[in-house]
Amino acid sequence: MGEKANNPVKSIVTTFNIVQALRRQDGAGVTELATELDLPKSSVYNYLSTLEQEEYVVKRDGKYHLGLRFLDLGRYVRERDELYETARPELESIAAETDELVNLLVEEHGQGVYVCRVRGDQAVNVAASTGHRVSLHNTGLGKAILAYLPEDRVDEILDEHGMEAATPHSITDREELKRELDRIREEGVAYDREERIDGLCCVAVPILDPDDRPIGSLSVAGPTSRMKRDRLETELPELLASAANVIELNLTYS
Repeated sequence: MGEKANNPVKSIVTTFNIVQALRRQDGAGVTELATELDLPKSSVYNYLSTLEQEEYVVKRDGKYHLGLRFLDLGRYVRERDELYETARPELESIAAETDELVNLLVEEHGQGVYVCRVRGDQAVNVAASTGHRVSLHNTGLGKAILAYLPEDRVDEILDEHGMEAATPHSITDREELKRELDRIREEGVAYDREERIDGLCCVAVPILDPDDRPIGSLSVAGPTSRMKRDRLETELPELLASAANVIELNLTYS
C-alpha cells in the first residue's frame, strides 16, 4: 500500500476496490461484488455502469470484466519506463542463451513488481506475469533490491508487509534476512533457493545507479534440477552481472 492520503476520496477508493475485485474473481456480477465488498447492490451497479460507460469494464453474459482500456494504460506505463526499454534486449539475450525464465523487477510501495519477463525455450511456467506484485524478502530479485536500500527503509517495508512464509524455505526472521542482505552486498548476487515457489531456484543481481541505489534487479529462474551449483553460483551470476553492467551504463550515459 502506498503512503496514506490525508483526506482520501472514498469514491475513488471504492472504484479501485471494485476493479481489484473484478480482477481477483476474473469477472463478477453485481451481487457477487456487493457481497465481497459489503456494499449495497445499487451502489455497486452505479459504479460498474459508470466504468462501463468510460470503457474500463465490459459486460458479458451477466458478468462484468475489466476492459482492454487497462491494457492501453499498462502499455503506456511500461513503455515510458526507461529501465524497461533499456533492459529488455539484455533479458532477451540471456533467455536465448540460458533457455530459462529471465525477469526484471522494480520496487514500488514496498513490494516487487515484475516489469518484464522473457521466456527461454525451456522456461518453466510459473504463476506470475508482468505487473504481478511479490514480497521482497523471499525472492532473489527482492533481496537484491533490499540489500542496497537504507536500513530504515528496509525496516519500514518489513513493518508494513511482514515476512510471511511462502514455502518452508522462506526467511521469516528479520535478523537472518539482514545477515543475508549483508552477504548480498559483499558478493553482489542474491539467491532464492525455493523460498517463494517449491522446486524453483533463482539467481539475481541488482541494477544500481551511480550512487549505488537500486533501480531494479535482474534474475534467471529455473527448476532445481537444472540450477546446480556451478551454474547457479558461477555461470549465471557472471552472465547477469555483465548484463546489469550494460544496463547501468546505458541508463547513465544515454
